Amino acid sequence: MSFFMNNAANQPVNMQNMAMAEQELEMVSDLFNRIVSSCHEKCIPKTYIEGDLNKGEAVCIDRCVSKFFEVNKSVGTKLQQMSGAGLPM
Repeated sequence: MSFFMNNAANQPVNMQNMAMAEQELEMVSDLFNRIVSSCHEKCIPKTYIEGDLNKGEAVCIDRCVSKFFEVNKSVGTKLQQMSGAGLPM
């Protein structure tokens, strides 16, 4: 049973919800692409020696992704605080 097809014949599509879902998907895809690009550039050498990541590269990628999410969360929190207080962004 599909999650998306549950009572789909009886319910009209809400275009506003569809637009919001599309926008959220674009934002998540953009975030993923920026993480991949940034962490690949920082952690993976330009010339590959072996097919798999070595331990140092894997640790670097883990730390890079973690830092990226921490910063993204901090910036989001700060922007919410600023918008809630009526401060210009």
